Amino acid sequence: MRSRLVASGLAVAVTALLVGATPALAQPQAPATATGAAVQQAMDRILANGAVGVQVRTTWDGRTTTATAGSSVLGTPWAVPDDGRFRIGSVTKTFVATVLLQLVEDERVELDAPVARYLPGLLPDGDTITVRMLLQHTSGLYNYTDSLPLDDGEFLGIRFRPYTPNELVDLATSKPLNFAPGTDWAYSNTNYIVLGMLIEKVTGRSWDTEVAARITTPLGMLATSAPHGSLFIPGPHARGYHPVAGVPVDTTELDPSWGGAAGEMISTTSDLDLFLTALADGRLLRPAQLAELTSARSITDGHGYGLGAQSRNTPCGVTAWGHSGGIPGYTTLAFTTLDGSRRMEASVTNGLGPDSEDAVYGIVDAAICG
Repeated sequence: MRSRLVASGLAVAVTALLVGATPALAQPQAPATATGAAVQQAMDRILANGAVGVQVRTTWDGRTTTATAGSSVLGTPWAVPDDGRFRIGSVTKTFVATVLLQLVEDERVELDAPVARYLPGLLPDGDTITVRMLLQHTSGLYNYTDSLPLDDGEFLGIRFRPYTPNELVDLATSKPLNFAPGTDWAYSNTNYIVLGMLIEKVTGRSWDTEVAARITTPLGMLATSAPHGSLFIPGPHARGYHPVAGVPVDTTELDPSWGGAAGEMISTTSDLDLFLTALADGRLLRPAQLAELTSARSITDGHGYGLGAQSRNTPCGVTAWGHSGGIPGYTTLAFTTLDGSRRMEASVTNGLGPDSEDAVYGIVDAAICG
């Protein structure tokens, strides 16, 4: 077993739902930190698509730049903190995948072993779905979030409802498989809920405890956490908004347990940069496991998905690796080149329109290509 860093070293009626906003966390609007014209244009575009605020951190060959635009609280001039905390959504998956691949390295989990070996009886098809299929979204498992009321105003009805991993898996397994395991690709949050349960079964500790012990604490990621049932984002942060009938509703406080190991973590751009840097420089995964993480299956237009990480072919021909994340109120982007020389992390406080995907990924392209 390799020697690693250890813990000791290592989219409202706006007025109504802004009650509880914390102006003390916001600052008077200030000019964005100097940054490349392409990144500034990308931020302007995302605001034009309905975002309330955005913060971006970019690193090129050791030079780090931060920039913010928009407001931290809708309708105010208060600036977005340039390193405020936010919900990272599915970027959580890369943390979970990293822990899982460390367990593979430790010979406690086999990538091509059936899930039933570790979680007998959990999945009806657990004998044919492998750990690798879960990591790469080729299991065929129904995406449980498709059965949750996450669109438009329906989300408000479950905003504060807690969910257990077993409830979420039950939602998924009440539906048939989308395809025979291993025969196709389809993004499913269910895969990572199961992986979180697998980590707990193998280690005896919850997935987020393992993430803390193996990644965030050793790396000094002091602003990164799993909520543990809390509805709040600790520390400085921009308010998050979810579009309801075209109106942005403040959904900053919510119970993210329905995201679980698939997407409930909180972080900052600087902490995410520590994580990406440690992945790229080999402190978290050995070459064999990093190669597995980046063993991409092509999914669309030259983009791919590895084992818990996305690849994006940018317009300048540079391939970036990382993940995007979305949870009502926040969109997150965190990408790096494999040599770590170009990195970007961004948080968008939502309220976004339906055609915002190109604008969101435009931030990645601008940050990586310059």
